[in-house]
This record gives sequence, structure tokens and C-alpha cells, in this order.
Amino acid sequence: MVRTANAVWHGTGKDGSGTLDTQSGVLRSHPYSFRTRFEDEEGRSGTNPEELIAAAHAGCFTMQLSFLLSNAGFTPTELKTQAALTMGPVDGKPTISKIVLTLDATVPQISDADFQRIAAEAKATCPVSRVLNAELELVAKLNA
Repeated sequence: MVRTANAVWHGTGKDGSGTLDTQSGVLRSHPYSFRTRFEDEEGRSGTNPEELIAAAHAGCFTMQLSFLLSNAGFTPTELKTQAALTMGPVDGKPTISKIVLTLDATVPQISDADFQRIAAEAKATCPVSRVLNAELELVAKLNA
């Protein structure tokens, strides 16, 4: 399986701007810029690669967890994951240094010990976790 995305950039790093496109079409000429990436500019002005990595990680982990729970005989009612990506300077260069996955889950008839074990396995085995060279942390909460 190969998935593609494309980026086009015009101008300088700080004053220029670009667009992102994905094979699926979910992003089509979606804008991004220095302001959306490093200055927290919001709205239709665009996204940024780090936000997309966080979204990809949250989605990948959550789906992996669903598969692992099902394989263990549990049917989740709801799995909600937030991925909080931290980026800052390391040796003077912007670096993704950490991603915290915060999971809020409702899974009937599972013990907390089994839930924590399966969630940790999902964190370790989802393809996005495996590709990232950042500290990965999971905060998993099981709702009754």
C-alpha cells in the first residue's frame, strides 16, 4: 500500500505560503504558511504539518486499539483520542520532541488491567507510532 500527499510552496520560508493535497482528496490545495505553522494562526488560513501528524497519529492509534480490543473479545462503545504534539527547538532546530496520546474510552466488560495492556500495545504497534522518532506517551482513561 502506498499513500501520497503533495506540498507546493511559493516564496521564502517566513513570507511565502503553500498548499497541501492528499491522494484521498480530503486536502485539496489546502493552504499552509509560517503563520499557521509557528504562530498559531487559525481559521481557513490553513493547517500545518505537525497538526496533520497529530491527526494521523490519533486516527491510527484509535483504529489500531479498536482492532486489538475486538481481537481480544471486547467491543468498544466509544474511543476518543487526542494527540498533543510538542515542537520546539533542539540544538537550535525546530523538532517534534513528544506526542501525548490522551484516550477516553468506553469499553464494556473489560478490566482496567486488560484495557491498559491493550492500549499500550496499540500505542506501540500502530504504524504512525512506529514511524515517529519522538517520545510517545499514552494517557488512557477507561469509563465505566
